[in-house]
Amino acid sequence: MPRLPTTPQRSYIMSRIRAKNTKPELLLRKALWAKGIRYRTHAKDLPGKPDIVIRKYRLAIFVDGEFWHGHQWEKTKGIIKSNRDFWIPKIERNIQRDKDNNAALINMGYTVFRFWSDDVRKHLQKIVNQIQLYIETAGEGRVPYPADY
Repeated sequence: MPRLPTTPQRSYIMSRIRAKNTKPELLLRKALWAKGIRYRTHAKDLPGKPDIVIRKYRLAIFVDGEFWHGHQWEKTKGIIKSNRDFWIPKIERNIQRDKDNNAALINMGYTVFRFWSDDVRKHLQKIVNQIQLYIETAGEGRVPYPADY
């Protein structure tokens, strides 16, 4: 049976997790830049500080980690074994905050794309194509409804 980390080890491991400039986020940013799509990162003046913002098209893009943002939450919730009293409410607050930020951005006239970090790793080209399609149609005045990834 694998040995679980001690409390100080676990604390150190958790402290190394980044909120900004994660590998999936950097992958997406590099791919967009290579396609000539210019953007701003972590706009402090927008709700939720989107990872990528394309102001010209009022597009806010988030790259969410599966654990922290509750991917397939009803299934995942049962898998959490240690410190459930802490993690379950924390992740549920994150999910609610994401919904609130989406609503606030939409009220400001933004379109919100949220991608799971695993999808960015596995389907990067598909995601870049989706963003490009949005930009092309927004430039023509037709805006497609963003697919829920």
